[in-house]
Amino acid sequence: MAVIGITGGVASGKSSFTARLAPRLAAQVFDADAAARDLLKNDPEARQAVGQRFGSRILGAQGQVDRARLREIVFEDAQERTALEAILHPLIRERWIQAAQVARRDQTWLLVDIPLLFETGAERECDAVVVVACSPETQRERIISRRGLSPEMAEKMIASQTSLASKAVRADYVIWNDAPLARLDEQAELFAGYLLSYG
Repeated sequence: MAVIGITGGVASGKSSFTARLAPRLAAQVFDADAAARDLLKNDPEARQAVGQRFGSRILGAQGQVDRARLREIVFEDAQERTALEAILHPLIRERWIQAAQVARRDQTWLLVDIPLLFETGAERECDAVVVVACSPETQRERIISRRGLSPEMAEKMIASQTSLASKAVRADYVIWNDAPLARLDEQAELFAGYLLSYG
């Protein structure tokens, strides 16, 4: 039993793989993207810090953070993205480190689904790292068709992240996700079997 970091690029399928692996291991899941959304919606201190840094331009009519507008800003300017990450990442890290401590104490599996695992040094806290990868063409198509974003935004999102190839060479395991979802199911089944036998 272990803490498994699962990372990849935008639209590479890491969350889809995590969702398929978790029930096979009876694992808990920490979703870093969901934690970021929760912080922006429900954490007064995080909302205040983001509001102070980015101003009224990212606030909706009811004073909530307009995540679509915030996304546009941070993918237009690397400095703005770094500023947002400096606010949110320590809070997210604190949450998942606590979850990892509980998993190790209780000897259960924890899957940490985190896009910027290597970028934040989080791999040091994991017992193993999985990178879910696909081709840039597949990434681009998924961002456009599934998320309804423009080709320009898709390119900016992909370019803003460390390449999947660079992440893959640092991984303990690589899951290739260019095929239909049935293949992802098969890989989750095989990987779970391996972990349960040897992990």
